[in-house]
Amino acid sequence: MAIATPPPAYESEEEAMILDMVRTLVAERVAPRAAEIDEKGEFPWDIKQLFAENDLLGVPFPAEYGGVGGSFVTYVKVVEEVAKACASSALIIAVQELGTLPIMIGGNDEQKRRFIPKLASGEHIAAYALTEAGSGSDAAGSMKTRAVRDGDSYVLNGNKIWITQGGVADVVTVFAVTDATKGPNGIGAFVVEKGTPGFSVGKLEKKMGIRGSPTVELNFVDCRVPAANMLGPEGDGFKIAMKVLDKSRPGIAAQAIGIAQGALDYATQYAKERIAFGKPIAQQQGLQFMLADMRTEIESARLLLYEAARKCDAGAPDTTEYAAMAKLKCGDVAMSVTTDAVQILGGFGYSVEYPVERMMRDAKITQIYEGTQQIQRVVIARKMVGKWSPPKA
Repeated sequence: MAIATPPPAYESEEEAMILDMVRTLVAERVAPRAAEIDEKGEFPWDIKQLFAENDLLGVPFPAEYGGVGGSFVTYVKVVEEVAKACASSALIIAVQELGTLPIMIGGNDEQKRRFIPKLASGEHIAAYALTEAGSGSDAAGSMKTRAVRDGDSYVLNGNKIWITQGGVADVVTVFAVTDATKGPNGIGAFVVEKGTPGFSVGKLEKKMGIRGSPTVELNFVDCRVPAANMLGPEGDGFKIAMKVLDKSRPGIAAQAIGIAQGALDYATQYAKERIAFGKPIAQQQGLQFMLADMRTEIESARLLLYEAARKCDAGAPDTTEYAAMAKLKCGDVAMSVTTDAVQILGGFGYSVEYPVERMMRDAKITQIYEGTQQIQRVVIARKMVGKWSPPKA
């Protein structure tokens, strides 16, 4: 079924070249694999290699460290284009950025030169390990993983869960408590490399959606990590983690908008071809209103996403709230649009032979990971009114 999305305006000739290439790759290589990737629930190594060969994993990273040096706006558009066809494949690009950002933000020049070139090229895969069984939204207050200094190393003990690409990653940024008396200021960030003794992959989650993106438990038992792999000063881990989210949340928002647009494209074309009561159902006013609302919501959310991306590029002081607003709006739009797309297709929408049911399942996670929608509202509101503290006695 033909995809009828009009091409967006380009911000530069370089962006136009990148996005035109991405659309071709998606149409020829990614879209034909999407249903199989979901059905088998396996990491698509062929798609990862495709992205690596075409430099898509290096788009948001500086050229001096082996990246493409593209703008953040270009990066979110790349994620969006891939997600229109396959949300799991889009995560390969988004999580590569997520797992590399701590090194970009908190690493020194030696660490950047040691790790980023292989991540930008796709030779290595990255992951980001913050969440624990009792430490999701309350990452700083409930973290149990510990890192104890021992000579020129830190010894890590603990568990992380819900780690996207953790089972296939070569490099994982792990956050651990270094001083329990200091709260958020007692957390360190460590680059743990695959094969490090004491580091192992545990349970593989069976998920509702994004089934081609492995989500796993990571275990650390007396895992000795060189002190040279710690990012920034010892207590800066949580600060690094929060700065990462400012730039990773728009990536998830881009995934969400891509899913929504893919579902709308499919539902619109289906409605033009499906005949009921003697005419295409697209000519039924009730469905026209649904399609109009779906497109309006997508376009408004996309504008917010691109503005958040521009804030990231500019290092604007209000990047945090724009990133949260984009993630909030785009995630909610993805869920509502994909639900309506299933409704428009009726019984066929509920069948795995049609892609909208997969898109609906994939959309749900965009309201949960990288901070739930409730946490986004907390972030936005606190930027508006501040965080209240009781007066001292």
